[in-house]
Amino acid sequence: MPTTDPFAEVRALVTSACERQAFPAAVVEVGRRDGTIWQEAFGRLTYASDAPACRIDTIFDLASLTKVIATTSLIMRQVEAGRLALSDRVTKLMPQWQGADRSPVTIRHLLDHSSGLPAHARLWESVAGRRAIESAICRMPIESAPGSASVYSDPGFMLLGFLLEDLAGVPLDEQFRAIAIRLEGGLRYRPTSDLIDRIAPTENDPWRQRLLRGEVHDENAAALDGVAGHAGLFGSAPAVASFARAVLATFKVTTWLGSPTLMTTFAARSHVPGSTRALGWDTMQPTSSCGTLLSPTSIGHTGFTGTSLWIDHERDLYVVLLTNRVHPTRENDTLPRLRPVFHDAVIRGALKAGLIG
Repeated sequence: MPTTDPFAEVRALVTSACERQAFPAAVVEVGRRDGTIWQEAFGRLTYASDAPACRIDTIFDLASLTKVIATTSLIMRQVEAGRLALSDRVTKLMPQWQGADRSPVTIRHLLDHSSGLPAHARLWESVAGRRAIESAICRMPIESAPGSASVYSDPGFMLLGFLLEDLAGVPLDEQFRAIAIRLEGGLRYRPTSDLIDRIAPTENDPWRQRLLRGEVHDENAAALDGVAGHAGLFGSAPAVASFARAVLATFKVTTWLGSPTLMTTFAARSHVPGSTRALGWDTMQPTSSCGTLLSPTSIGHTGFTGTSLWIDHERDLYVVLLTNRVHPTRENDTLPRLRPVFHDAVIRGALKAGLIG
C-alpha cells in the first residue's frame, strides 16, 4: 500500500469547499465491489459554529438518487421477473394515459427521459395525492415526439413510481423495503423521528415556512407524502455505497437486482439524438459532473440537494459524494462547478496509488 495519502487532494478540495460554504456537511466514500477504499466526513450539519459535526453515518436527503436507487432498480426487478417489458406502452398499464400524441410512449421512453414530458411542473401548488397528481401528469402536453429528444423529466419518473405501485399492488416505499433490507446502512423513505439527530438539514423552505430536516425537500414528492418515483429517499454514504457495490456485482454475476445482461442494457446510452441518458442512469461525458477521467462506460446520477453517485464498472470503482448544499437555501450553486474537479481528483489519486488500473 502507498505510504502517502492518495486522496489528500480530494480532502483538501472538500475541506476548502466547506470553508467557502459550498455546503455545510459532506461525506465521501470511494470503494470497489469488495469493499470501501476510503470514507470521510467533513464539516458540520449547519453553518452554526456549535452545530454537530458531520459523521460517516449522517443521513442525507438523496433527492434524485431516488430515481436510480429505488425506481430504476424496482423496474429492473420487474423486467427480470418477466412482469414488465421495456417496450410496454404506458397506455397498456395506465388507463388515464390517453391520446394520439402520447400513445407511443413506452417504459423505455420514461426511463431514458425521451417521453416528451416536460422537465418539471409545480404540481404541488394546485394538487396533492397520487390520484390528482397522476391525472395532472396524464394531461400534460407532450412537448416532442416520443424517442426524438431527451429532456430530464421528474414527471416521467413520478409516473414510473405510480406504474410500479399498480403492477405490484403495493406502495412504492414497501416495495423498496425489499431492496433496502439487502443493503447495509439503511436507505428509506420517510425516516422515523428517532433518526432526526443524524439527518443533515436541507432548506429553510419558503413554501412550508420551516427548516426541513427529515422530510423530503422536493415539493412534488412532499405532495405525495414523501414517497415518489423521482425523489424521497434518505440515506447515508455507506448505504449508498452498499447499493453501488450491488450494481458493480450485477455487471459480473446475477444478483437480486438482475442479470449482467440486464445491467448492461440499463447502463447503455440510449439512441435518442443528443442524449447522454441510459435507462434511469446518466452516462459519462467529459463535461458532466463526473469529470474527465472515468471510463467511457461509467454510469451515475446527481441529486438536487447536493448528492451524487458515479460507478465505473470497467475499473471496479464507485464514488459517493453526499452534501446538503441547499442549506440554508437552494440559491447556492457552487457545487456543480466542484463536482467534476472532485471526481478527477479521486481518479488521479486512485491511479497514482495503484488502487485502480
